[in-house]
Amino acid sequence: MTDLGTNLLALARNAIAVRLGQGKTAIAVDAPELHKNAATFVTLTQNGQLRGCIGSLQAYRPLQDDIRENACNAAFRDPRFKPLSAEELPITRVEVSLLTPAEAMQFSSEADALGQLRPSIDGIIFSAGNRRSTFLPQVWEQLPNPADFMAHLKQKAGLPASYWGDDVKLERYTVKKWKEASQ
Repeated sequence: MTDLGTNLLALARNAIAVRLGQGKTAIAVDAPELHKNAATFVTLTQNGQLRGCIGSLQAYRPLQDDIRENACNAAFRDPRFKPLSAEELPITRVEVSLLTPAEAMQFSSEADALGQLRPSIDGIIFSAGNRRSTFLPQVWEQLPNPADFMAHLKQKAGLPASYWGDDVKLERYTVKKWKEASQ
């Protein structure tokens, strides 16, 4: 459906506006896709700078619910930022990413894993023991080198950039993404 992205962006922005008291009720959009379980991320930016990003790696609730929850979590619960204020909403740009199911990668070494990464295509989930992190494919724009991408992903998981062990697991996914036009 060509309007899917438009609908998802509207649902995300409206969910934040309602939480800020700027909208009376959640908007209703009725499209079959919105009732199917899906995994999404909602990214908020201001003047090109990250302002919040929260999402789901697995599809466990209807797409419209996942978008609304992740939009509010990105706006109000991203621990890296203070909660979004009503004054900030007009200058905040919303981007939504619809994730494909993650697929486990098979590799024999870090060099083998790095060689399999597809810059600008793959989102990666890094796991080692009880540590876990992910980068959306959009992060390749800031970290185009696979080794740098992986090093930052390890650091995001709370591990040294040089960490590699038998417990490392990698999964990849792709996204369809939509971003609001500059305001």
